[in-house]
Amino acid sequence: MKKTITLLLVVSLCIGGCGTMNKQQKGTAAGAAGGALIGAAVSKGSIWGILAGAAVGGAAGNLIGKHMDEQAKELEQAVPTAEVNRVGEGINMTFDSSLAFQINSADISDSYKDELRSVADVFKKYDDTNILIEGHTDDSGAEDYNMELSKKRAQAVSDFLVSQGVSSSRLTTKWYGESQPKYPNDDANRAKNRRVELAIYANDDMVAAAKQGELD
Repeated sequence: MKKTITLLLVVSLCIGGCGTMNKQQKGTAAGAAGGALIGAAVSKGSIWGILAGAAVGGAAGNLIGKHMDEQAKELEQAVPTAEVNRVGEGINMTFDSSLAFQINSADISDSYKDELRSVADVFKKYDDTNILIEGHTDDSGAEDYNMELSKKRAQAVSDFLVSQGVSSSRLTTKWYGESQPKYPNDDANRAKNRRVELAIYANDDMVAAAKQGELD
C-alpha cells in the first residue's frame, strides 16, 4: 500500500511539474522513483503494463508461470549479457544497447548476432508466446532523433528474429525514445537507459491450454 501511494504521489507530482523540468531533471525524477513503475503508470504501452494486462490468474496462471520459468532459464543461458526477469506470468528481457549496437546506429553488431540467434532458437521452441519489443534511449541528443533511433533498433531486433525463423505474427514493436528512463540520466547511469526490452507473454493457445489444465 505504501509503495502504491508513493507511486501515485510521484506520478501526480510529475504530471503537475514535469512541464517546467528540463530533460535531465525529468530523467532523474523518473529514475529515482523507479522508471519501470512510472512507465507502467503513465504509458499504455509499457512492458510492465503489457505483462500485468496479460495475466490470467488462478490455477491457469500458475501453470503459465511454471512454463515461463523454464523459458526464462533458457533465455538467461542464451544471452548471459541480458537481464532476464520473471514478471507475473511473463518475462521481461532487457538487451544492453551498448553491446547490441554501435553508437548512433541501428545495425546489430556482429558479436551480438550469435546471441540473438540463440534467443530465436528459444522462441521457436516455445512457440505459444507473443513477444513485444521496445526500443529506448538515454536523453543525449534531440528528442526526435532519439525517438527514431529507438524505433529503428526495436525493428532491427524484430527483423533479425524473423530472419531466424520466428513468426512475425508473434512480434510487436514499440518505441519510446528517451521518454521512459529506468535510471537517472546522469553520468553514472545514462548508459543503462540505452536498451531494448522484450515482454514475453502467453498467447491465446497457451492460455486456453492452461485453463483446460493441459499445459505441459
